[in-house]
Amino acid sequence: MAQWASQNPPGAFEQPAEGSGAAGEFGDFSGGMGGGGWDDGGGDMAGSERILNQDEIDSLLGFDLSGDGNDDRTGIRAIINSALVSYERLPMLEIVFDRLVRLMTTSLRNFTSDNVEVSLDNISSIRFGDYLNSIPLPAILAVFRAEELDNYGLLTVDSNLIYSIVDVLLGGRRGTAAMRIEGRPYTTIERVLVQRMIEVVLHDLKAAFEPLHPVSFSLDRLETNPRFAAIARPANAAILVKLRIDMEDRGGRIELLLPYATLEPIRKMLLQQFMGEKFGRDNIWEGHLATELWTTQMEVRAVLDEQQLPLSRVLDLQVGDTMMLNATPDSLVELRAGSIPLTRGRMGRRNHSIAIRAEAPLTPAAKKAVQKLK
Repeated sequence: MAQWASQNPPGAFEQPAEGSGAAGEFGDFSGGMGGGGWDDGGGDMAGSERILNQDEIDSLLGFDLSGDGNDDRTGIRAIINSALVSYERLPMLEIVFDRLVRLMTTSLRNFTSDNVEVSLDNISSIRFGDYLNSIPLPAILAVFRAEELDNYGLLTVDSNLIYSIVDVLLGGRRGTAAMRIEGRPYTTIERVLVQRMIEVVLHDLKAAFEPLHPVSFSLDRLETNPRFAAIARPANAAILVKLRIDMEDRGGRIELLLPYATLEPIRKMLLQQFMGEKFGRDNIWEGHLATELWTTQMEVRAVLDEQQLPLSRVLDLQVGDTMMLNATPDSLVELRAGSIPLTRGRMGRRNHSIAIRAEAPLTPAAKKAVQKLK
């Protein structure tokens, strides 16, 4: 305050005379101070304040009206969606779906007797409610059940692929685009033909999961209204796989959706970086270690007697001196491995070798030492 007073002597901010230029520059200074701050229209502080435009607000909130919705979210929208688990944390899924593409290419060629090319567009994480709202209608939604996982999945076939499959299976000529008739529900023939194709895809999906974990996929029902195909809560996360099927000048898209709840029982297997990776216990190394332990050579000492002697007597020992042991031919001999007592036995002879026959079980000290090795 003292510095400010020295730089601004009294009278520096006196009310200027009416009509002077200073009045136009500062405006109603007393009114601005009485309002608790500088006037927004003047002063040096006005230059430091900046009002965001609508584009900057949308960017801050994470809304992009011009995009197609496939780009990564930013801002507050990214924070809200941060609870979604990325499929990249389940690296084995990508291997499974790559195998599915190869299997579908072969099986759909046999199914349609045409040149079919299947490609994997992308794999992404999405909320189940957002996916139902994004399904382009008309479409056929197949609800299938994963028997071993005790949950459901969703397979969506778009209208382009439906009409292309019907056209191919019923003998449509090549080079002519499949005819689309809008405004009517799918006929029984169209639903039956699409159902047969879906069963082929589910059989290939079972074969794709087979090396990882045996899973049987069975078709539960076909729906045309997304509201009737609800298999999870709208906020639940799911894996969305988009497959493109091309039959020369015809084709369409298949979308496979698996909720994370469906994949939870085999989540540890999907976390593997490569097939056969083990977590925690490894049975192969356990068996190898057990085999090596059985063939390991260990030195065991048989102790007949122990005596405590003065150091002076031990230093005076000469060759030929005799020491009397407090042991008889019937005394038990202690077997030791290092400093650990194992058991007690009786000394005897077997063939041409001196042997010890165990007369007692393993000591508690020996059992404790073995448990420490485990």
